[in-house]
Amino acid sequence: MDQDNPAAPADTRARPPGCTRIALVLQGGGALGAYQAGVYQALHEAGIEPDFVAGVSIGAINGAIIAGNAPEDRLDRLHRFWDTITARPAGFPAWPFPVDGDEPRRLMNTLAAGQAMMFGQPGFFAPQFPNPWLSPRGASTATSLYDTAPLRETLRGLVDFELLNHNATRYAAGAVAIRSGNFRFFDTTTDVIGPEHVMASGALPPAFPMVRIGDDCYWDGGLISNTPLQHVLDHAGEARLLTFQVDLFSSRGRLPRDMMDVLSREKDIRYSSRTRMVTDLYKERFHAQRLLRALFDKVPDEALSAEERALKSTCARLPEVTLLHLIYEQAAYEGQAKDYEFSAISMREHWAAGLRDTKATLAHRNWIRVADTPGGLAIHDIHRAAMG
Repeated sequence: MDQDNPAAPADTRARPPGCTRIALVLQGGGALGAYQAGVYQALHEAGIEPDFVAGVSIGAINGAIIAGNAPEDRLDRLHRFWDTITARPAGFPAWPFPVDGDEPRRLMNTLAAGQAMMFGQPGFFAPQFPNPWLSPRGASTATSLYDTAPLRETLRGLVDFELLNHNATRYAAGAVAIRSGNFRFFDTTTDVIGPEHVMASGALPPAFPMVRIGDDCYWDGGLISNTPLQHVLDHAGEARLLTFQVDLFSSRGRLPRDMMDVLSREKDIRYSSRTRMVTDLYKERFHAQRLLRALFDKVPDEALSAEERALKSTCARLPEVTLLHLIYEQAAYEGQAKDYEFSAISMREHWAAGLRDTKATLAHRNWIRVADTPGGLAIHDIHRAAMG
């Protein structure tokens, strides 16, 4: 029985050596989210299913589809979602010319992104009517460029929310309360998750409308933090945690050579995950807790206050974490519109990249385990390993 979710059924799935829990952490990134679907496919084919799925924005959507379906249905549902939202709107013909070379492909991607801006994407979002600039102040159409009602219906068709809230896989989605500016996670251990919680995590302004939940309204969690890694680590307890952190924007990149490069690189830096900061803080905290544990062992319990005994108990139960970092590396022809360029060809390429990178990561058998480490955290990155 999951201690964080007493209603969850007993879980007897197999796990890698030394591992008691598997986490899948999914960053926001719009159309790039097909990379995460490829990551999940590789994990699924390797028999690795997550115990905890946490996401922001498109990561929250992919995460809900994964956690809200039985393992044997998850891959099919992901395919259905991505095939739906990358289909061409009715009346739009296929690209009429062969695509060979970076410039023709960049042109095709630019036109596909423009099409999404003008007409929306099936099963995802549609332009507001009337346009917000022509809507009266306070009208339901006045605060976003697009309507996400199609996404609500897509989620209802692809996610079993009853299962999502009661199965053995924990799920969390990050969003921002608009009035307070505070970051919040909707988590199946504390909330009953519905389509609105998933949509709130991906309500990126000014494109998408705010989502009301209870007395508050929410926007995309990526406005504050584009990765939910800290939420997962804060709730690791004393688990031996194998974490797959999937990022869609790279914090490392080349110097720009033209204005398109500038816009793309600026977006990468703005939305790249805070993974390094979170892991550095985690290592420092873990080291401090280990020092405290050693000090507490030298002091008799009767000499400690109730607060100090509680802290001693916490320090006695520390997690061990192995983090496998998977980062999408953009193609040469992709520009700043890569996160809202929803062509089917790009989706298939992103998916294939996630599948390829994850298979390469899983090939390092010595990484796929959780062992005692001096800092409590081991990190592996297939791309940095390839660079030596």
